[in-house]
Amino acid sequence: MANDFILVGDNDNGKQQPRKGGAHELTPHQIVAELDKHIIGQDAAKRCVAVVVRNRYRRQQLDVKLQEDVLPKNIIMIGPTGVGKTEIARRLAKLVEAPFIKVEATKFTEVGYVGRDVESIIRDLVETSIRLVKAERVAAVEERAAQAAEMRILDMLQPLPRGARVGQAIGNIFGNNAPEEKPEDKTEDAKKREEDIRARRVWLRDQLAKGNLDKEMVEIEVEEAAPQITGMEEMGIDMQGILGSIMPKKKKKRKVTIAEAKRIITQEEADKLIDTDEVNSEAIYRAEQSGIVFLDEIDKIAGGEGGHGPDISRGGVQRDILPIVEGCTVNTKYGPVKTDYILFIAAGAFHLSKPSDLIPELQGRFPIRVELDNLSREDLRRILLEPQNSLKEQYTALLKVDGVDVVFSEDGIDALAEIADRVNRNTENIGARRLHTILEKVLEDLLFDAPEQAAGQVIIDRAYIEDKLSEIAADEDLSRFIL
Repeated sequence: MANDFILVGDNDNGKQQPRKGGAHELTPHQIVAELDKHIIGQDAAKRCVAVVVRNRYRRQQLDVKLQEDVLPKNIIMIGPTGVGKTEIARRLAKLVEAPFIKVEATKFTEVGYVGRDVESIIRDLVETSIRLVKAERVAAVEERAAQAAEMRILDMLQPLPRGARVGQAIGNIFGNNAPEEKPEDKTEDAKKREEDIRARRVWLRDQLAKGNLDKEMVEIEVEEAAPQITGMEEMGIDMQGILGSIMPKKKKKRKVTIAEAKRIITQEEADKLIDTDEVNSEAIYRAEQSGIVFLDEIDKIAGGEGGHGPDISRGGVQRDILPIVEGCTVNTKYGPVKTDYILFIAAGAFHLSKPSDLIPELQGRFPIRVELDNLSREDLRRILLEPQNSLKEQYTALLKVDGVDVVFSEDGIDALAEIADRVNRNTENIGARRLHTILEKVLEDLLFDAPEQAAGQVIIDRAYIEDKLSEIAADEDLSRFIL
């Protein structure tokens, strides 16, 4: 899939523009169709986020002066845990290849989190964006980097004769205009030795390409990890970068397999082929223009129960978060980042509070509210079967590794959905997460014994499930505790 925002140059007003075509041009219907592959139900929430993402694309097509005034419409998702709030945001970001970060709003009610520390949200988003852009750049140069790594390993295994290495270096510099080496410059023995070495290099290169030497050991030099320096980033100072440019990087020798050497050296060569400043510049632009921040548990700082957290006023945390959501500039070690066009998706169950309990300024920055539905028994059944890489497929594949062929019958699927729905209604409603708990309990013995059992087929039907849960189901207090 194409990138959401790829820099292709500046326009007349100095604004970097996205490349035409790609994931960001998906229509709302197409976005919902993609989300449907992974998330069951919640149509209203899917439509909502699809429109917001499409509006980002629409904004990019406007006149640059008008673009500056079109801000993203932030969203509050209201619904109990396990109904798909986080999954919708995460899948959406992955779909449009946007930098994404999930933050628990309650984290800022803990001791030590005051004032400027909320800016760590944006710094973490930029780090995510850096990784995203760098991965794309590495993928683009991967073939060249792998070839360079192969040649370095080949030189370790069978170096060229000194004269040949010099000649090769001259050839690399001058190309076809390199001065010709006269045959009489070499003795017969030297020529024969060089021919043997070249023949061995051809053979070794073939063996490397086939992976026949992957388990052999080789000694390589690697850079030692730089010591982590914390505390300065809050002022936008990259101390590690500063010290790295002053102090030479230390190297140490390691003995690794050739397969591991290929990976390490390929990464080194890829880093040489990538322009770090360009990566940082694009990553900041991507974070600013297409970044998504998911603020979970925002209801926990919305008031209710006296309006105070363990140590810090919930209202104070809201006021700290407000400038980030309103639009400000945050200093990071990669440069200043504007938050004006970052999309914020907040979420919470709002059992003990409501969105109107948020301070008015923050409420106004989340104009879109969407309520997610509780999952019905039929929804739970569909979650087991329909999404890509569904829970049923995951457990089937896991047990297949140990030679156990698990088959879930129709009545078995019905039983799992019924039990999950009943437990959710009788205890705390944790949505689709209840299916994980019940499946783990049902398959516990099978997962434990599978490596030693003879390969074969196991039918997971209603009788099998009820047998595994009979003792727990009979004791209501135990059922509430275990399931």
